[in-house]
Amino acid sequence: MSAAPVPPIAAHQLLVFLLQVGVLLLLAIALGRLAARCGLPAIVGELSAGVLLGPSLFGWLAPGAAAWLLPSDPGQMHLLDAVGQIAVLLLVGLTGIEMDLPMIRRRGGTALRVSLAGLLVPLALGIGLGFPLAGLLGIGPADRRLFALFLGVAMCVSAVPVIAKTLMDMNLIHRDVGQLTLAAGMIDDTFGWLMLSVVSAMTVGGLSAGVFTHAVGGLLLVVLIALLVRRPVVHRALRLSGGSEERTVAMAAAMILLAAAGTQALGLEAVFGAYLCGLLIGSSGEFDRAGTASLRMVVLAVLAPVFFATAGLRIDLRALTEPTVLGAALIVLGVAVLGKFAGAYIGARLSRLSRWEALALGAGMNARGVIEVIVAMVGLRLGILDTRTYTIIVLVAVVTSVMAPPLLRLAMKRVDCTEEEERRLAAWGGAPARRSPERADP
Repeated sequence: MSAAPVPPIAAHQLLVFLLQVGVLLLLAIALGRLAARCGLPAIVGELSAGVLLGPSLFGWLAPGAAAWLLPSDPGQMHLLDAVGQIAVLLLVGLTGIEMDLPMIRRRGGTALRVSLAGLLVPLALGIGLGFPLAGLLGIGPADRRLFALFLGVAMCVSAVPVIAKTLMDMNLIHRDVGQLTLAAGMIDDTFGWLMLSVVSAMTVGGLSAGVFTHAVGGLLLVVLIALLVRRPVVHRALRLSGGSEERTVAMAAAMILLAAAGTQALGLEAVFGAYLCGLLIGSSGEFDRAGTASLRMVVLAVLAPVFFATAGLRIDLRALTEPTVLGAALIVLGVAVLGKFAGAYIGARLSRLSRWEALALGAGMNARGVIEVIVAMVGLRLGILDTRTYTIIVLVAVVTSVMAPPLLRLAMKRVDCTEEEERRLAAWGGAPARRSPERADP
């Protein structure tokens, strides 16, 4: 006797789900545009949409209506989470597609020094801060080492999408500092996804040398498979699209999701598979800029705002009314900013860049934005973070993203534009940068 078919989604559950997505998307778009008009990254407005509808405001002012629209039923909320997960995987995959690997190779030495210093200093500070912070927030002794490792990873990442958008808006994307910031940020993000996968595997399997070895071995296996299948699988799959833009975008999205499923099945983090697959697609030569534009439109205009608004739902700003949590948030923010600035500055000075170029690199790489929010969501899903610590880390993402434009503007006023940069700007239609009044030729 054959099994009965699975019943379709209930009418009320479907109604609530459609209202959730529609309301979150509409509010995220409106607040994102408002943030952009105020000179802030759109992610600030999109996160604010979830914050306003979450326990910070709507859930506090109208608990009955909030409980109807955003019920605590896991089955209902997991539908919304599923949309958010698809959004974040495609967003991370798109980030990988748009990575400029030739630029990293071209500026490799300087970018590597800046990136390593910008990674190791905040990573060490984050891990060192994690242990006393865990005690301050009442995290159990058994979970403190994982929390400290996770905080270190959260401290060391940068957000290439936010950095790139900020540099484009300020007409700095083709300046030497802009190119170096992107290259170093790409290396940071790659290391961040690697470490996040390791911490994720250790969370599931326990903190031990065997689990760590298994996680690292799994990562190496995934990278080896990626190198082996790049040409025979990725190239052939994209060529099978027959030159159709729609089929190419669909094929790229399918490969990103399947790669994410593969790393998830190995006990690693799904975002690492999505990012690695994006790198393979972008470097294949079969995915042109028109395809990227189509995928960007769907991901950035629809899916990403829903994800960030969903992430904002889990932020409870009322937690900051507790003196302990507020103090912890200020300490984490201060250490995060200091660590990234100090690391990038040290790496830049070791590469014989000027102090203003070093400060500009620190200002750009300090923006955590999208990547930090994704890392925080992973930590919440794994149980490493609770509402208080999640709110703290997302707060760091927002504040550091808001800090980037004014600090970059201040530092770049004192960095001369070279003849090579002027030619590059002219070739791409940018306005030539003015020479610093402090360093102008007499």
